[in-house]
Amino acid sequence: MITCTVRYELDPAKLDAFETYARFWIYKIPAMGGTHHGYHMPFEGPNDIAYCHFSFPSLAAYEAYRAKMWDDEECQRAYAFAEDAQCIRRYDRSFTRPVLDGATPQELGL
Repeated sequence: MITCTVRYELDPAKLDAFETYARFWIYKIPAMGGTHHGYHMPFEGPNDIAYCHFSFPSLAAYEAYRAKMWDDEECQRAYAFAEDAQCIRRYDRSFTRPVLDGATPQELGL
């Protein structure tokens, strides 16, 4: 499994528009073969930073999603919405491999 984390710098006056955009992707990622772990909106601290996390079974599955996304009408409408709203100033992505299963000290040989 590979997880994509997106760090967004937002216009703080347009958080409602960004949340609309975010809710679309929470719906769309599972429809395209991934698992969405949600968006994390500003609350305490910086008022212009948000994060999103979603996973695909492999890097190849993520790359297939990215290729399909550019031809998907709903995805293109979402991108156009965010561009028109100008709610996203910039973003960057990073990829990690999640460790999701815990184990007892005995199971780990500790």
